[in-house]
Amino acid sequence: MKPGRLHRLFTAWAWTATLVLVTAMVIILGFLISRGWHTLTPSLIFGETPAWEAVTLVRPVFDGLFPALAGTLALVLTAVALAVPLGIGAGIFLAEYCPPKPKAFFSLVFDILAGIPSIVVGLFGFSLTILLHQLFGGRIYPCLLISAISLAFLVLPYIIRTTQLSLQGLDPAVRLTALGLGATKFQNIVHVLVPASFSHILSGVILAVGRCAEDTAVIMLTGAVAAAGIPKSLFSGYEALPFYIYYISSQYADDAELARGYGACLLLLALCLTLFGLARWLQRRVSQRILYRP
Repeated sequence: MKPGRLHRLFTAWAWTATLVLVTAMVIILGFLISRGWHTLTPSLIFGETPAWEAVTLVRPVFDGLFPALAGTLALVLTAVALAVPLGIGAGIFLAEYCPPKPKAFFSLVFDILAGIPSIVVGLFGFSLTILLHQLFGGRIYPCLLISAISLAFLVLPYIIRTTQLSLQGLDPAVRLTALGLGATKFQNIVHVLVPASFSHILSGVILAVGRCAEDTAVIMLTGAVAAAGIPKSLFSGYEALPFYIYYISSQYADDAELARGYGACLLLLALCLTLFGLARWLQRRVSQRILYRP
């Protein structure tokens, strides 16, 4: 086959795959919006409680999704706070310090871990809860912290491999210039390599945020409760939008209740888009400061 014809076939295949993906996304979003947009009112989030009193925690919300929103946000932030330092540190070790043979082994291990079903991680979290319950005399139960630890374990491979590949993919000139000017290896990593690859590292963090926000299997086994209210501490139960969506879709009583489930889907998408937007804004700001710093 002639190279020009092969190029045209490859281009057509690439455009077709992109159009199929975009069409599927538009259909799914259109379906969710058509079924749930009319439920997007303040009462969906706050119920009969005034919004200001709910946000300031003056009065609890019993028939709205505000506790699930707050629980989801707390869960995502806690899981990411646990996973990011460990993931970036392990990625730096693999890229800059680990010998070749152990590096190949650990890279394979983390690739395998990235493909583990979330229900397996949920069972790990449930087993950890039982172990801690026995060790601490029955004072530890399924809670927000156990869910966050389990989700952090779930997303660690993404952050580790993204950090490792970002550092290894840097131009050799960037990697060697500071060393040639007398910088130590640690100084080169901290002041040159990590800032130069920060944009790509943050992409892995963004993927971790999305995975933490949408996962249901893990939180079902480690702490999510249907009517827990606002989480009072890391050791209390909590509500979460993914669990609410699962609960409503499997046990709804009428069409109105199912419509609230579609509304919850839209709220979860809005929360994810907000977190992604904040991460992208941070990515641009940090990249600009690194690029234009004196």
